[in-house]
Amino acid sequence: MSSITELLIGAKWFGIVTIGFFLLTILGFILKWGFRFRLVGVTGFMGVLTVGLFGLSLGLFTRTEIPGSVKYSLVFDNGGTQTVIAVAPNITKSELEATMEQAASNLYSPGRLGGENKLTIRVRTIIHPEEGVSEPLYLGEVKRSLSQREDENKEIKIFSESLDKLENYRS
Repeated sequence: MSSITELLIGAKWFGIVTIGFFLLTILGFILKWGFRFRLVGVTGFMGVLTVGLFGLSLGLFTRTEIPGSVKYSLVFDNGGTQTVIAVAPNITKSELEATMEQAASNLYSPGRLGGENKLTIRVRTIIHPEEGVSEPLYLGEVKRSLSQREDENKEIKIFSESLDKLENYRS
């Protein structure tokens, strides 16, 4: 079951409990219970939790699954126009392309701000040319729109000299 479905089920149950507390609060006012004002607070808080869970279930966790992509880690994100992701050093060119497509889709957020209206996602890996030495190797970058979720004009650049260096490193 997906997390969106679980959040929606949780929101439903929280809604039922909120209605229950609302009815209990009304009963408390009718019977003039001493803790009736505490029930108002509990009912209000339950309402906030219910609305929050429902809002999260509307699709906060939308993730795209591109066939052929590999796992990546978000290394840097300034919340605006620059991000860097890291991939394993044994990645192939086709896997790199698919992973760049997936990252471009998954890292889109309407809350990103930037002057150039483009999100730049750089892809890197770490190689170890000799014992005790680590070298970052940038494999490519994607530039996509900050304002459109479905960007048909995204620019994908693969640095073939880095891929060649990575291929030579593996062999």
